[in-house]
Amino acid sequence: MSKLPRFLAISTIAAAFAIASIAWAQTYKQVDVPYPNAIATEIIGGPNLEGTSVGAWVDTGNVLHGFSLTAEGVFTSFDPPGSTLTFPSFINLQGVIVGEYLDSTTVSHGFIRDGAQYKFVNVAGAAGTALTGINDLGELSGFTCSDPACGWTGSPNTTHSFVQSKDGVFTFFDPPGATGSETGTVSLLGAVVGTYTDTKGELNHGYLLFLGTYTTIDFPGAKYGTFAAGGNLANNIVGLYNYLSCTADCNHAFLWQKGVFTSFDYPGAVWTGASGINALGIIVGIFVDSSGNTHGFIRTP
Repeated sequence: MSKLPRFLAISTIAAAFAIASIAWAQTYKQVDVPYPNAIATEIIGGPNLEGTSVGAWVDTGNVLHGFSLTAEGVFTSFDPPGSTLTFPSFINLQGVIVGEYLDSTTVSHGFIRDGAQYKFVNVAGAAGTALTGINDLGELSGFTCSDPACGWTGSPNTTHSFVQSKDGVFTFFDPPGATGSETGTVSLLGAVVGTYTDTKGELNHGYLLFLGTYTTIDFPGAKYGTFAAGGNLANNIVGLYNYLSCTADCNHAFLWQKGVFTSFDYPGAVWTGASGINALGIIVGIFVDSSGNTHGFIRTP
C-alpha cells in the first residue's frame, strides 16, 4: 500500500532538497482509545481547526473501527452500517468525516459521515472505492481500486487517484510516469497531496498537484520510497520515509515545507509516520513503541 496510514493499518491487522535538523522543541501527546478491548490506535486525519481528529482502532478480534477525538478529549467510536472494517481518513471544519469501509462481501466503499448520517461513494466501473479527504467546500479526494477489498485482504491491487467536485463530477488522474497512485488530502485551494508508484514498480514517491503542476516529494536517501499522507492550506506536507542507512525496518516521519524536509520521530519510538497536518501546523500520526504497540500521536509546534 502506498498510502501511509493504510500501509500501517494493514500490517497491524495482519500481525535538490535541503534536510533540516531534527527539532526537539515540539510537544508530543500519545493517544490511545479508552476501550478495554483495544489493542492498537492510529490517528489518521486532522485535527480540524476545532481540534477534532479522526482515526482507527483495532479490537482484540483484529477488527478495525473508526473514532473521533475532540480537543476536550472525548472519544466517539463509529462504524458505517453493515461494515466489517472502518478506516476514517479526514475531518473538515464542519465535522464531516470521510473514509472507507468493507462490507460483508469484503468490497470497499467510500463513506461520508455527517453527524450520525452516512452517504456512500462508489466510482462506476471500479472494483473498490476509497475516500481520503474532504475540504470545507465539500470537494472530495480518493482513489479507485482494481481489487474489490482495496488491498485489505492482501490481494494485488492497483489504485488511481481522483477528486470529486461538490457537484459530484469526478476527475481521475495519475502523476506522470506513475503505474498507480493514491490521494491523501485535497485542500481548500484544490491542492492534492498523495503517493504514486513509479514505472519500475519499486519505489513510492510523494506528489503535490497544485494549479495543474505536479511536484514530486522524495526524501533524500529514502531507501524504499517516500509516502506523502497529508497537506494543509500552505501546501506543507507530512508523511513517512525509510532511510538508506537503516539496518532494520526503521521508518521516520517528515515535514516538507517549500522544498525543505524536517525528519522527526515520536520520542522513544521505533517507527513513526505522520498522517495529517492542519493550518496551525499541528501534526497527527502513528508510532510504534519499543514493545511493538501502535499508538496515535498529536504534535503541537
